[in-house]
Amino acid sequence: MASTAAAGSGVPADAKTFLGHPRGLYMLFFAEMWERFSYYGMRAILIFYLTKHFLFDKDPAYAVYGAYTSMVYITPVIGGYLADRYLGARKAVLAGGIFIAIGHLMIALVEGPSGEHGFYLNGFYLGLAFIIVGTGFLKANISVLVGQLYPRQDVRRDGAFSIFYMGINLGAFIGPILVGYLGERVGWSYGFGAAGIGMLLGLVVFVLFRRELHGAGAPADPALLGARTGAGISREWLIYLGGVAAVGVSFLLLRDKDLVGGILSVFWLLVVGFILYRAVFTLPRVDRHRIFAALYLIALCPLFWALFEQAGSSLNVFTDERVDRHIFGWEMPASWFQSVNSFWIITLAPLFAVLWTWLGKRGLEPSAPLKFALGFIQIGLGFLVLVAGAGTGGEMTPMIFVILLYLLHSTAELCFSPVGLSSMTRLSVGSMVGLMMGTWFLSTAAGNFLAAKIAQATGGEGVDADHVLQVYQSIGWYIIVIGVVAIPVSWLIKKLMHLDTIGRDQAGHGLAGESQLAEPAAPGTRTTNETL
Repeated sequence: MASTAAAGSGVPADAKTFLGHPRGLYMLFFAEMWERFSYYGMRAILIFYLTKHFLFDKDPAYAVYGAYTSMVYITPVIGGYLADRYLGARKAVLAGGIFIAIGHLMIALVEGPSGEHGFYLNGFYLGLAFIIVGTGFLKANISVLVGQLYPRQDVRRDGAFSIFYMGINLGAFIGPILVGYLGERVGWSYGFGAAGIGMLLGLVVFVLFRRELHGAGAPADPALLGARTGAGISREWLIYLGGVAAVGVSFLLLRDKDLVGGILSVFWLLVVGFILYRAVFTLPRVDRHRIFAALYLIALCPLFWALFEQAGSSLNVFTDERVDRHIFGWEMPASWFQSVNSFWIITLAPLFAVLWTWLGKRGLEPSAPLKFALGFIQIGLGFLVLVAGAGTGGEMTPMIFVILLYLLHSTAELCFSPVGLSSMTRLSVGSMVGLMMGTWFLSTAAGNFLAAKIAQATGGEGVDADHVLQVYQSIGWYIIVIGVVAIPVSWLIKKLMHLDTIGRDQAGHGLAGESQLAEPAAPGTRTTNETL
């Protein structure tokens, strides 16, 4: 059937549609679903591969995990800039998928004997480095392609992002189940290989049906991209070679994990300092206040993700060692619990969307800083629920308490991640949106690195088994207290947001489909080349 899209959008008026949307949307849905399948599937077994195959102690395993997850939130800022300035989102996504597939398959092919390091460990680090760089190219840009299929005012836009985000969560749900089972029960190389095959499937879908994008995501200046550089090659190939060089840098950083934390700290301080300078000396009063409010939300970001991201590290190990996972005599793989969060997001995100809309119509919807405070309280309650139901003295914990923890953490995420992402676009002035989003991702990366430090505090080798529960109880209460204190603070921050004029004095608005996302890197937040 013919499209009814407005002229001037990325999709021509006569393009074919399916269920009222451009067919390119469904291509992107499946491509991103398989990419998230590969990422979350591999993440579910990463800590077990380090501790059970390479025989790492918990502390260094948590450090590797933290460095890796930190870096996958830094590189999308660079990948987004390169796509906006040179490559275009389409070429960037294709390049990123190739890098990611190489990384997964490399890890699968260099498994080696248990406990052996040397060549095999270096091959593992190199595979992670390829995934880090590939994620930078792909994750920053595939959501942008969704936005470029529609004019900004198209009424189908919110629904399109909701469909797309369902693909994200579907991949994140299926990945740990299949990859986790293969990795834990069949062989590590089978698990990582399945993740690589998942990424290859996403690439096949993207390549075969890329014509359905109808020009969306094309390079901003093809002549500039194809022009020869001083190195004797085109600018496009120079970028790809730069990606290979970035793999080398990532490899070295993974081997020197403490350096990642130092770099994050320096960059974060420099960027926040620059934003403060811009706000104080170059912006009018209302815009300055809004930037201050955004910085408050950014400051809370590392703390939230530091606790939430225990899921893939210390909580994953706790589930493996201390949770009764038997159902009718069969023991469920520990990695399967990494799918619980995605299940709750798929189930609850539509309900939260309806709830915020219902409250908003009655003038009762909580402000963004108040939602942050509520998110902190919920994530703390999640840890306290687990501690309350946990077995002590060697007793196993019923799995229902882990599921309840993930329920509370998922509702906390729905109060935090989509709200924070939307706030960056709504509170920023046009010239600083990219900078503010980059700072948000940098803070998310810092949270992942801090998560490794908390995981290490839960106890390494030889520490009493119940020590992890003591740490969970402490951080649970600490974050609840912070959340309670943040409630009255939220009233001050709300005043700085000047919500009464935000729709009249600036064009910024929330993200399309924002109520249906939760993953911190889910959306395409750059609106370059989108039609108004």
